[in-house]
Amino acid sequence: MIARKKPTDVLDNYRLTLGRDEYVPIMVGGMGVNISTAELALETCRLGGIGHISDAMNPFVSDKKFATKYTKAKSTKHRESRDTFDKTNVKFDLDDLHRAQLGIVQSAMEQKKGDGAIFINVMEKLNMASPGDTLRMRLIAALEGGIDGVTLSAGLHNSSLKLIADQPRFHDVKIGIIVSSVRALKIFLRSGSRVDRLPDYVVVEGPLAGGHLGFGADWREYNLKDIVVEVIAFLKKEQLDIPVIPAGGIFTGTDATEYMQLGAAGVQLATRFTVTEECGLPDKAKQTFFASEEKDVFVSTLSPTGYPLRLLRQSPCIDSNVKPQCEPLGYILDKNGNCQYIDAYEATPVDAKGRKLPVKDKICLCYHFSKYNAYTCGHYVYRLKDTSHRLADGRYQILTAEHVFNDYLYSAEHKIAAPEPAGELAPEERPSKTA
Repeated sequence: MIARKKPTDVLDNYRLTLGRDEYVPIMVGGMGVNISTAELALETCRLGGIGHISDAMNPFVSDKKFATKYTKAKSTKHRESRDTFDKTNVKFDLDDLHRAQLGIVQSAMEQKKGDGAIFINVMEKLNMASPGDTLRMRLIAALEGGIDGVTLSAGLHNSSLKLIADQPRFHDVKIGIIVSSVRALKIFLRSGSRVDRLPDYVVVEGPLAGGHLGFGADWREYNLKDIVVEVIAFLKKEQLDIPVIPAGGIFTGTDATEYMQLGAAGVQLATRFTVTEECGLPDKAKQTFFASEEKDVFVSTLSPTGYPLRLLRQSPCIDSNVKPQCEPLGYILDKNGNCQYIDAYEATPVDAKGRKLPVKDKICLCYHFSKYNAYTCGHYVYRLKDTSHRLADGRYQILTAEHVFNDYLYSAEHKIAAPEPAGELAPEERPSKTA
């Protein structure tokens, strides 16, 4: 008797269903500041998946993309507080914030092609000196701009749905929440029930994700698969038909397929898209990502948000002493004008010549994110070199989003397909790569 080979299970065998819409089961995460660009989201959408834009620091992003003047106007308005540590009155103009968010969303939606969708990632912990007002304005503008979906991140969002319950598209736009535990999901579900609005999907983000983490110092004790299984079991017990989308550490198409076999509806990916042409990171950062080693990746307490932050040790932001940039930026200020970086900067002494010494405890997140000086990354960033080619000049070949997207869809047995070489290869390069 001849045994028949079992057909290979690949990600393309599955589809992500959200309501009445069906997508390729790939969601590209919303990385800020303007790392998940509109171009990356549009390409993901064209290929049939779901692409995210991020709303992190969007007035600043608008100025860079569309030559608006929101940052300058805010800086000028609050110039009197530049030389003090009292930022109580440093506030955003809500009309400018609305216009910035609306312009970015509308621009992306007007260019949309393909069978996919464009979502926006909206962070609760972007306090902006007036947490409720600024969050509502960002959400309202995104819905008015025609966004297909809103992914709520960086916080429990206990009151976020209430802020937009009167918006006409509240029950039509797709809304999801990023959680790292069943406990966090329960809190959001209770808040949703108060306004008769359950999430359309749940992104379960594990401890190997990039940037800010939804875990404490014990993040190593958690495993994404365990959390995903627990969330799926909880929703089934509660008889809630809400799609679950794992995120964080899903590096190969086989990794993704294994989650689909567990009952996931799709996967959210980010790290491998950071080194694509469409990604907003500057080339220096992309090459640093490629060249990194596992020892370079660490989870720090440098973020003034209070969340653990995963980044590379090569990040230029580390041991910086930049003056707090609250007047032009100030996205991390709480409602009382406080920020942990201001406290750390104020407490740092000066040298014999009166120059501020490096600030060791925190970084000015707004400034360094605006300059791409914080190399935030997923845990497996050091494996990116195995997805591309090292060229004769020592640089790594930048990929296309389409290549990465399709490799996830069609690869099996944890194999990774490198692209066709775009130049002369380094001597040590081999023609094929495996994970």
